[in-house]
Amino acid sequence: MGNKEVFNKKEENSGQPSAESPYKLMNLKLKPPKDWAAGVPAVVHSLEQLVLNASVLRGGRALFTMNQFDGFDCPSCAWPDPDDERSKLGEYCENGAKALAEEATSKKIGAEFFKENSVYDLAKMTDFEISQLGRIAEPMYLPEGATHYQPISWDEAFAKISEKLNALDSPDEAIFYTSGRTSNEATWVYQLFAREFGTNNFPDCSNMCHETSGYALSRSIGIGKGTVKLEDFYDTDLIIIIGQNPGTNSPRMLSALTKGKKNGAKIIGINPLPEAGLKGFKDPQNVRALLNKPFELSDLYLPVKINGDMALLKALQILVLEEEAKNPGKALDQDFIAKKTAGFEALAEELKRYDLNFLSEQCGISVESLKEAAKMIASKKRMIICWGMGITQQHNGVEMIYNIVNLLLMKGSIGIQGGGACPVRGHSNVQGNRTLLINHHPTKEQLDRLEEYYGFKVPRKGGYDVVKSLKAMHEGKVKFMFCMGGNFLSAAPDTSFTAEAMRNLEMSVMVSVKLNRNHLIHGKEALILPVISRSEKDIVNGEIQHISTENSMGVIQASKGILDPISEHLINETHVACRMAKAVLGERSVVNWDKFINSYDAIRDDVEQCISGFENYNERVVQKAGFYLPNSARDGVFNSEFHPGKAAFNITSVPDNSLADDEYLMGTTRTHDQFNTVVYGLDDRYRGIFNERRVVMMNEKDIEKAGLKEGDHVDLFNFDDGIERIAPLFIVVKYPIPQKSTMTYFPETNVLVSINNVVNGANMPASKYVRIKIRKHDPDIFKKIDEHIIAASGTSLE
Repeated sequence: MGNKEVFNKKEENSGQPSAESPYKLMNLKLKPPKDWAAGVPAVVHSLEQLVLNASVLRGGRALFTMNQFDGFDCPSCAWPDPDDERSKLGEYCENGAKALAEEATSKKIGAEFFKENSVYDLAKMTDFEISQLGRIAEPMYLPEGATHYQPISWDEAFAKISEKLNALDSPDEAIFYTSGRTSNEATWVYQLFAREFGTNNFPDCSNMCHETSGYALSRSIGIGKGTVKLEDFYDTDLIIIIGQNPGTNSPRMLSALTKGKKNGAKIIGINPLPEAGLKGFKDPQNVRALLNKPFELSDLYLPVKINGDMALLKALQILVLEEEAKNPGKALDQDFIAKKTAGFEALAEELKRYDLNFLSEQCGISVESLKEAAKMIASKKRMIICWGMGITQQHNGVEMIYNIVNLLLMKGSIGIQGGGACPVRGHSNVQGNRTLLINHHPTKEQLDRLEEYYGFKVPRKGGYDVVKSLKAMHEGKVKFMFCMGGNFLSAAPDTSFTAEAMRNLEMSVMVSVKLNRNHLIHGKEALILPVISRSEKDIVNGEIQHISTENSMGVIQASKGILDPISEHLINETHVACRMAKAVLGERSVVNWDKFINSYDAIRDDVEQCISGFENYNERVVQKAGFYLPNSARDGVFNSEFHPGKAAFNITSVPDNSLADDEYLMGTTRTHDQFNTVVYGLDDRYRGIFNERRVVMMNEKDIEKAGLKEGDHVDLFNFDDGIERIAPLFIVVKYPIPQKSTMTYFPETNVLVSINNVVNGANMPASKYVRIKIRKHDPDIFKKIDEHIIAASGTSLE
């Protein structure tokens, strides 16, 4: 396993930049997985990131302001901040510190850098190497056929955007993507411009993470959000965490889990991998906790097979019903079921069809362990169920969330203190984007209010989500793409298909803070529009402005940066949207864009008139801890799709996950040195995997049966749609994961996720449910990658 570099042969042969990080193996080092998270190592690695990014002074100062009442919101995850006191040592986690270090870096790149480095040369760098280059310091433009980005003024950039958009045959030939870090204020003017322009084409990052949650919850309980507050974790009896890894994805959640556990709650962890953050925790802000042994979190850990969650959830429902039969009135809330729900009798009858031993085999959990979990559920009223993309990114994710809701409704655990549904959102304002109408399928009522208030004719036809956008781009039906943040290429599925779709565009525009691979895979013309970061001062007319965000539990709070912008050539996202609107729409616009440019208060005043729950927006958002948006389900009021005034029990089926002898189910995951597509380093510290990302985690028995051994180099294949997709040159790592289940890192294996492998109903990529084959590495595989068909079949938009 020594040093070995094999760069993408397709790139070398074609002269086109590669859509993937180079196939480059490092010196893999393995250690035993950890059984606890955070502690002193979290502090050390946070400080290391400040040094690595040359941001010790800038970033160090900002760390103690992040997530404070008078500071700025963390640019990383959306986990809520405490309403009362916040730690004076700093209200942040390791990943938040890494995210801040990246954006507070003193390193920057501009005209000279891009003059010296072609797009082709930059594409030979790994994603990690690209992320370390520094902040983008000025607007850049790539003309058609050019090899290098060149500087451009802001006015010229908006003029080019205007020329392209106004030359389209239809507004629907443009799409407007949004990343979760975009503020509420920028979100509002951005969607307002696109709708006045004439389209509802709003693919966004929610289409790739929690679209499943919104879809399932809105149809089963009447609201597409979670129903709990942070305080519910402190005063509950049982917390179930399924398909979610808080130690890496939302580390500050560990403090809430610890507080709840100390107050008497039990915790059940359900996940294919034995994640450190579900086992133990050393609070880095508590000296005694650092010196003592880790605080134990999970009382019961269930290592479910990939996509065995459905069988597990059904087994738990059956066993809870059995407990109720033994002791009527003890396991179920019959009064709640009778008054607040519909469909319980049909569900109870349907569950009789299943044999417990069959369900145990399907999920990989023993009957004894299932019964232990069910007894904990049956005896607890106040129950919170949390889930992440381990649930939402499976092909039947909607149906699995229906079953999570079934359990909560059985117990009457929604609409009470200490109970409810908790989808753990990823990016810091992804929920706020959706609340403020970044939605390809807005409701009639939402569009009516926009049209009535602003006076322009609002488009009514539903727009493209991410998957439909990619297919439309591939077919030439979309010619212009604007990305308000993010790394669309690396977040999207089916990397080769996505790259071809991007290259079909007439123009791609990326609003960015740092360089990423999406700047290197682009339309015929490309623009990079660099903006200030959330930690930097947003100065308008000489005054520092505050923006606002919505966390994963529906709290709207203010955020105000404290650092000087890294470059004088940066503007804020709100001004990007407004200046684009002025350039594109000109005199035909009925919106006063200058009013918004000069006053964020004016934007919030308009939101107040158009979106319920934002009354007195400007006054309430600056109050300590902000304010909660209305949540009907949290108040015990339900309105499911087919049962007005009621919450709905749903009947679903257990999938057939039978596999051929040489087939495995693969899920994609992130390392601990990563947030979304941003790679901070090459280590996965909690899992004991160091200095390498191109690994496939396999069960020891699977490795032996396949004639492999740990450390072998292998190639991964997917054959969905009858099309061969290849991810070459991976290293086999022995890991405690259920047999026939494997795990890899994204975006390295996004190439295996078919554009047509989507979540039923939600139409988002099913990246946690990919059928693969694993073969010993063939050095000639790179020739095959050049030759194999990369255009997916069945690309109808219907």
